[in-house]
Amino acid sequence: MAWRTGRSRAPGDAVHHPVFARRYARVSVRAETRWGLGRVRERMLAGLSGRVIEIGAGNGLNFAHYPRTVSEVVAIEPERLLRRLAVGAALRAGVPVDVVPGAAEALPVKSEAFDAVVVSLVLCSVRDVERALAEARRVLRPGGEVRFFEHGRGGGPAMRFTQRALDLTLWPVLAGGCHVARDPVASLRAAGFTLGPYRRMLLPERGPALPTSHCVLGTAWREADGT
Repeated sequence: MAWRTGRSRAPGDAVHHPVFARRYARVSVRAETRWGLGRVRERMLAGLSGRVIEIGAGNGLNFAHYPRTVSEVVAIEPERLLRRLAVGAALRAGVPVDVVPGAAEALPVKSEAFDAVVVSLVLCSVRDVERALAEARRVLRPGGEVRFFEHGRGGGPAMRFTQRALDLTLWPVLAGGCHVARDPVASLRAAGFTLGPYRRMLLPERGPALPTSHCVLGTAWREADGT
């Protein structure tokens, strides 16, 4: 399938959170150095090669960290403002990046077309995690890998109670559909991926842990036999 950077290929937008998108764009850029997220992105993407699909690319902060062994990145982003920022980031990237509108639950690409799937701070906000990961599995070739960096459930009983309470009240409304009590590792396993090494961390590393601080960075695979 041929793509052109920044061209719109879907009617309308799957997600529309303009106020949150503007706020996220500002905060995320500061977090690259202040919270060390740039180093985390570097570790997440190291060693990738071939064709990659990034689901929920946001404002494109991963693009600068893809190694030159990657031949192409198809970056799916449903939110219009973030997608426009991602197009700018794609033009500055060291590898070919095509920014495409679309939803995680219905990826506009062929099955088994990619060597790797990248999900980065996106499973918290997709409407249907199970369906989104089924789509990720569909587009990934047998033996391909998933690189993930997500935040979600963590901490002790008090923190987990707080996370659940936030998810049931104001947090998704205020944060563009984000949820803080989801379990990305359990979701990947339930979707049929084989979990590789992963590391749990707190971000920011210093200071009190927030409901959004509990993160996990790792790798998963679609088994080569297609099971």
